[in-house]
Amino acid sequence: MNDFNLIEVLAKLGIQYVPFLFALCFHEFAHGYIAKKKGDNTAEVMSRLSMNPMVHADLIGTFVLPVAGILAGIGGMNGGNGFIFGWAKPVPVNTRNLDKPKNDMFWIAIAGPASNILLAIISMFVLQIVRATVGDISLAETLNVLLGNFVVINVLLAVFNMIPLHPLDGGKVLARFLPDQANRFLEDNQGTMQIMLIVFFVAGGFRVLQAPMMFIINSIGILAHSVVSLFL
Repeated sequence: MNDFNLIEVLAKLGIQYVPFLFALCFHEFAHGYIAKKKGDNTAEVMSRLSMNPMVHADLIGTFVLPVAGILAGIGGMNGGNGFIFGWAKPVPVNTRNLDKPKNDMFWIAIAGPASNILLAIISMFVLQIVRATVGDISLAETLNVLLGNFVVINVLLAVFNMIPLHPLDGGKVLARFLPDQANRFLEDNQGTMQIMLIVFFVAGGFRVLQAPMMFIINSIGILAHSVVSLFL
């Protein structure tokens, strides 16, 4: 019985946590990569321009909360209520190395969510190919759950991070269009906004993200299904 429980736990972590960890690392890598392209190699110098999860890991946000949520049956596309929640350490960016700090930070910030949408699109295409070609029911079901979770996780990370508040990416994207004085006010009070965000989502605020998430997932699904159907 204990062996069975251990296998079940490992299966849950493999299907939900591993894709979450990959999506989180790719998100941070994208920030560092675009920062380097814009002239700041701080992430590379600090060994943060990497897909190694340990260089981006935050003990609570990367390990404790998401693993606890998965084991408690929270999150995922196929079964589970709500969404697993977590974060990584932000990739450092030195704005003094940027030619146009305000414009460049816009692209650096949006790179993270955009990278997750890219992963979601790729995963959805692979999912549609699997559904059209894999005949083994057991294998098809496993891949369906794995890829489905990966789509949901990436879209969640993208939508959540685009909330237009500091310290999220959306706050830095919004800064591109705000007067400097207004942006300084938001940056100076980002600690307070972070606490407000945590309280909001602990109180069930993730429900607010469901509508934009489902719109993106459905749109990607329709696109992938239409394209794959042309060839398979």
